[in-house]
Amino acid sequence: MTMDVKSEPQPGGGPQKCAGCGKPITERYLLKALDMFWHEDCLKCGCCDCRLGEVGSTLYTKANLILCKRDYLRLFGNTGYCAACSKVIPAFEMVMRARHNVYHLECFACQQCSHRFCVGDRFYLCENKILCEYDYEERLVFANMAYNPPPLTHLKRQTNIHPPQQQQQQQQQQQQPGPGAHVSTDRRIGSRGP
Repeated sequence: MTMDVKSEPQPGGGPQKCAGCGKPITERYLLKALDMFWHEDCLKCGCCDCRLGEVGSTLYTKANLILCKRDYLRLFGNTGYCAACSKVIPAFEMVMRARHNVYHLECFACQQCSHRFCVGDRFYLCENKILCEYDYEERLVFANMAYNPPPLTHLKRQTNIHPPQQQQQQQQQQQQPGPGAHVSTDRRIGSRGP
């Protein structure tokens, strides 16, 4: 259960009793939580003893414990799974997020080249995978080539020529040279030579 912690002036009609120590609250301000009044020093986390009035305006209760947010999540919080390694991430552990995905700090790296990101590095989420800028751009180039293949006129045809065929081809080329061009016989038919 989540409750708000409020700092209020002492209500009229005499001092209130502290729910923590049972003594009267004589200070000008007191804390109100769980519909009870508390000294600032008495409203503490049941695990780490931090003063709840100083760490925020919310406290958590479960199993008769009053807890700060950190300890509540550590003890009762939801665990998640890392989108990269699929292992459990404890609720109290620091994580990195990309959209709806959650990652261990050590797993937050390019899933193509394993480059670890530093503060300020750009990354991309592509098909639910984290990619560095270089690998993302490379993927875009290949995707563009798949959807827009280059025209066939830019492709050179390569064929394997066996030695007897090569000799025959050389003889034909020597007999009929083209105007101002020399055709080489470097196993690529139609390639221009020097």
